[in-house]
Amino acid sequence: MTDLDPQQVDGLTDLGPETFRAALHAVADVMADYAARVESYPVFPPVEPGSLAALFPAEPPDGPAPLGRILDDYRALIEPNATHWGHPGFMAYFATPASAAGILGEMLIASLGQNTMLWRTSPIGTELEAVVVSWLRQGLGLPPEFDGFVTDTASTSTLIALAGARDAAGFASAGDGVAGAGAAGLGSPRVYASAEAHSSIERACMTLGLGRAGLVKIPTDDAYAMRADALASAIRDDVAAGRRPIAVVATIGTTSSTSIDPVAAIADVAAPHGLWLHVDAAYGGAVALLPERRGPFEGWERADSIVVNPHKWLFAPLDASLLLTRRMGVLRDAFSLSPEYLRTLDRSTPVRDVNEYTPVLGRRFRALKLWLMLRWFGLDGLRRRIGHHLELAQMLAGWVDADPDFERLAPVPFSTVCLRYRPRAVVGREAEPEVAARLDDLNARLMDAVNRTGEVFLSHTRLAGRFTIRVALGHLRGEERHVARAWELLRREAAALG
Repeated sequence: MTDLDPQQVDGLTDLGPETFRAALHAVADVMADYAARVESYPVFPPVEPGSLAALFPAEPPDGPAPLGRILDDYRALIEPNATHWGHPGFMAYFATPASAAGILGEMLIASLGQNTMLWRTSPIGTELEAVVVSWLRQGLGLPPEFDGFVTDTASTSTLIALAGARDAAGFASAGDGVAGAGAAGLGSPRVYASAEAHSSIERACMTLGLGRAGLVKIPTDDAYAMRADALASAIRDDVAAGRRPIAVVATIGTTSSTSIDPVAAIADVAAPHGLWLHVDAAYGGAVALLPERRGPFEGWERADSIVVNPHKWLFAPLDASLLLTRRMGVLRDAFSLSPEYLRTLDRSTPVRDVNEYTPVLGRRFRALKLWLMLRWFGLDGLRRRIGHHLELAQMLAGWVDADPDFERLAPVPFSTVCLRYRPRAVVGREAEPEVAARLDDLNARLMDAVNRTGEVFLSHTRLAGRFTIRVALGHLRGEERHVARAWELLRREAAALG
């Protein structure tokens, strides 16, 4: 690789246009080469904690290094030691496979360097975000009453939504804080979510001053979906005890099993009490792009807020989370703060300064990569890819169901299959504590053995107390052969364990 002249790097200004062009070409080659060879890497690198920092000098560099040397070090030290989320064998957690279109979008975001905190700091950033939000809202089949913006993660989107719920219920904490609102006789605030809901709900309650005690975890049914009758009972008990129910979070696609809460029934319970209904569809929401698959989403149009993460199943690079709400004004009231240096002097034409709806001031131009991707794929292209992943999951579920030594532990409404190894010799003996513990240990060792092959990377959860292996499909580069290989490895390593 031809090095850039260090004198062009070690000056008082940035690279000139032609030198920058050469640097971009060099980096583009590295990126394209990585995409071509990512499957040659183990999905998870064979390293131990603390082993990588020693590969780098302890002291910072005092002078410049040629780009060629830097990229050589990148290839030698960075790439091999990464967890390769872009590997089609990455089937852990939920994949966030950065599409080529999304990567190009990220490059353009960095090039423009927009801070979309105010309309005047990025007119195009502000207005394109509104366009992209509308496009996605239409694609998801939601009514025009929903507006919104793009945040970094579902955790942030949920925190913002619950801040709105908190203030809408009378705990307007921007001035006197939650303690001041509590002193007004409102009672202790309560938020309700399924026992299977994401931990970000609990974190939001901690952050917003509602406390972990303010989150009530509602029991689930055999399919790990929230029981609406148990929700109604919990609300009645809290009201009778003088507590103040403020919000309920329904999940469409829980993290552990991708279970689906009955949103319409939950909305029926929440409405008489004036509870804010937030729908966490961070993972599963992408499926609503397929009109024929919207059955599980019945009732989500009644929500006060909804989160869908394009960086999960719409192939955007981290980070991009879509927050939709009917109640933009409430969110603005929860976060609006305009010191003099941020004020817009000319108010003759109203503008939206998105920072007034969030707890952060600086904002990346995330809408740009979403715009580029929507143009690149079109809704039809996204639908076809999501549909393919749904088919792959059903194929794997069928293989699991047909094998007498394996057991599927949850329904498969989307693209994640939850399973465990359950040899025929122990069938019917799970009630024995030592057998249950042995099965848990066996499956933990099975997952570790499969992951150590480097060909796939799986993660786990617990369902009904049982150690559960999750195979999460949805990778943009994933093919039937990758799913078949994962199943082959599970069966092979299970046989080796006995």
